[in-house]
Amino acid sequence: MVNIKINGVDYSVPEGSTILEAARAAGIKIPTLCYMKDINAIGACRICVVEVKGARAPVAACVYPVNEGMEVFTNSPKILESRKTTLELILSNHKKECLSCVRSGSCELQALCYEYGVDESNFDGENQVFDIDVSAAHMTRDNSKCILCRRCVAACGVTQGIGVIGANERGFATQIASPFDMDLADTACVSCGQCIVACPTGALAEKDDTDKVFEAIADPDKIVVVQAAPAVRASLGEAFGLPVGTNVEGKMIAALRRLGFDKVFDTNFSADLTIMEEAHEFLDRVQNGGTLPMITSCSPGWIRYCENYFPEFIPNLSSCKSPQQMFGAVVKTYYAEKLGKKPEDIVSVSIMPCTAKKFEVNRDDQAAAGVPDVDITITTRELSRMIKKAGIMFNDLPEETCDSPLGTGTGAAVIFGATGGVMEAALRTAVWKLTGEKADSPIEFKDVRGVEGIKEATYNVGGKEVKVAVASGLANAKTLLKRVKAGEAKYDFIEIMACPGGCVNGGGQIIQPASVKNFCDIREERAKVLYGIDEANKLRFSHENPDVKALYDEYFEKPNSHKAHEVLHTKYKAQKLYK
Repeated sequence: MVNIKINGVDYSVPEGSTILEAARAAGIKIPTLCYMKDINAIGACRICVVEVKGARAPVAACVYPVNEGMEVFTNSPKILESRKTTLELILSNHKKECLSCVRSGSCELQALCYEYGVDESNFDGENQVFDIDVSAAHMTRDNSKCILCRRCVAACGVTQGIGVIGANERGFATQIASPFDMDLADTACVSCGQCIVACPTGALAEKDDTDKVFEAIADPDKIVVVQAAPAVRASLGEAFGLPVGTNVEGKMIAALRRLGFDKVFDTNFSADLTIMEEAHEFLDRVQNGGTLPMITSCSPGWIRYCENYFPEFIPNLSSCKSPQQMFGAVVKTYYAEKLGKKPEDIVSVSIMPCTAKKFEVNRDDQAAAGVPDVDITITTRELSRMIKKAGIMFNDLPEETCDSPLGTGTGAAVIFGATGGVMEAALRTAVWKLTGEKADSPIEFKDVRGVEGIKEATYNVGGKEVKVAVASGLANAKTLLKRVKAGEAKYDFIEIMACPGGCVNGGGQIIQPASVKNFCDIREERAKVLYGIDEANKLRFSHENPDVKALYDEYFEKPNSHKAHEVLHTKYKAQKLYK
């Protein structure tokens, strides 16, 4: 520990702390724009500057370490004026369309300008004007709103290990773009959306498909059904002022009904269905000499990454569609038949924590009934905007439950939203299949839980030693796959999620400012919601889901049947890195 003074008050703080961290521990917020813990500590934006006694000039608190006897001033008139001037300089080259910007109200630049009394820029001059890139399936990019903080660059390059964006040109002409100014769609971007949740302004945003949903609901000739992914209920409440880690499942369902959906279902149902198919596929590979390790296929960002960067592992991928796509396929086949409707008369909508789902709905081989399995997919953020636009008072809503028969989910299904959850759910059913252990037997595989980037475990399943690994975040996936490829690690089953921490931290989730994310692990808080729902659920094995059982009895016969493969499974192919 070292002894320092902040604004005249004595504190003892851990040696090696930055001034930013020390101030936070003392209950003092120093504003930041470019800083992102662990991935982007570059001191470039100069918003976090503070005075240090004896220093010739203000220093960047995010990178400046504390030392014994240091005296720091975080809110002197000189510092407050410096930050205000910096904000005015940023605004001088910023498209000021705050009233119509998708990030209005959650923009970090907007919030700081309000705090420091910046209502206009005192600096006039040339403004950079850029064309808006709408080429990608999942997002839009408007560099006229970019402040060059490079948080998106760090998310893409450091967190995901991809690096398809960076700083092009120099000086005033600097812009964040793809190599050779290519359209984003022409790069090896995997649509994960981590750049969007890293962006402090409205420069990056998901493509908004809410108008399509409103139009479908208003069409009297269409039956509009909706599914909501497990992680959505762990994040949606944050858009309405509720704390990180609040379970809003019941209110979410109530809001969806009030928006006008004809049926409100749950992706948990198809997550259980995915486990039935995937667990049986895994056991078949183990028992009959199939390709191992088998790797999960639930994350479309990971699938696209595999096709782009590690095509040699395509044979290892589970052939199962993702839960989103399985649900859509069941709606357009089994459920359409039960209703006596044509598949094209049903509009299948999904609410997802993931921007890559917008890419996934248009993949080949995702049309089991000859029409798209899922017609429209929107993010958690888009749903929150729909609720607000419709005048629904979310926090005052009652708790409601999903419709049947596609609204039933088990505890195993809901933990899909957290890294390790798919692995744990599959192991629960695999153990039951091999050993016949009953539901009151130990079923939790806690070694694969937690937000660590790579986790490994070995389990005895039916007398066989099964080695498993879990990776979240594509940079971690790259590390793991390189080890497997080099023969340095051998596994039977691998789970990979594109987003760090899994779907709870997806690119479509509610965006928290850096002031929250740098000091609160939102992945962990949101994951607690899902594990809490699992523990409270009377059904904790996917094979116990009564509606999934009925689906097999009435329609698919058994897991991995010929019909199940026609409807619930898919294929993959290697992609060229650049078009």
